[in-house]
Amino acid sequence: MTSKTRKITLGHSPDPDDAFMFYPLAKGLVESGPYEFEHILQDIETLNRRATRGELDVTALSLHAYAYVADRYALLSCGASIGDGYGPLVVAREPMSLDQLRTRRIAVPGTLTTAYLALRLCLGEVAYNVVAFDQILKEVAEGRADAGLIIHEGQLTYGDLGLVKVVDLGEWWHEQTGLPLPLGANGIRRDIPAAEAAEIARIVHDSIAYALEHRDDALRHAMSWARDMDTERADRFVGMYVNDYTLDFGEKGRQAVTELLRRAAAEGIVPAAPPIEFL
Repeated sequence: MTSKTRKITLGHSPDPDDAFMFYPLAKGLVESGPYEFEHILQDIETLNRRATRGELDVTALSLHAYAYVADRYALLSCGASIGDGYGPLVVAREPMSLDQLRTRRIAVPGTLTTAYLALRLCLGEVAYNVVAFDQILKEVAEGRADAGLIIHEGQLTYGDLGLVKVVDLGEWWHEQTGLPLPLGANGIRRDIPAAEAAEIARIVHDSIAYALEHRDDALRHAMSWARDMDTERADRFVGMYVNDYTLDFGEKGRQAVTELLRRAAAEGIVPAAPPIEFL
């Protein structure tokens, strides 16, 4: 790194969709100007917690967490993970109603995840255990939890363990609001000068656009983080969460973020709906 190069810490999760989006940047396939990006791969709940301390320059974060970090981070217009009529699932060993689910203990991947926020909006107060996201299916299958809140590739693989879907929270949200469910975004520290922040936003956008234009190459790279998925499932998963909304939230995506946090505040799940600023 030369004296004229500025290091930017970039946090994202070690999952196929994030790997797909940032493959061009990680491999030097897009122009990054005077910036050297240090890719920091951690699970989303860890990144959410780090965002509350403002530790990373640019980071993936849950829209739920944004309610607590809006003073430190603005949202990039690109990099969103949005489910349009689908989203995190609650799965169990046997079918049950939502009323039954309310009385059960649910394994969740973190209390700052948007999945947990959507669960609370759907069910109200719930009994839960926080479990690493990639251990939740096992936790349910082996009987240590009655149900599990599933994010990432578990949404496609839960049936392999004989589990059944109780509710798709993205589908539930769409029925309630007519909107897609905004799950994750990229935040950029507010203390980065505006001109630099705009250039960093452009670089991230270019990485996503390149990946979408070179889908086969990006998918091959993403397979390194596919865990228990074959190529067909990984391709399907990436397609679920790297889409038109990922290049830009758009009017509908922005409306969905506003409505999600408004409802969260109205239910007392977050202290207040923060001002929402996109860069």
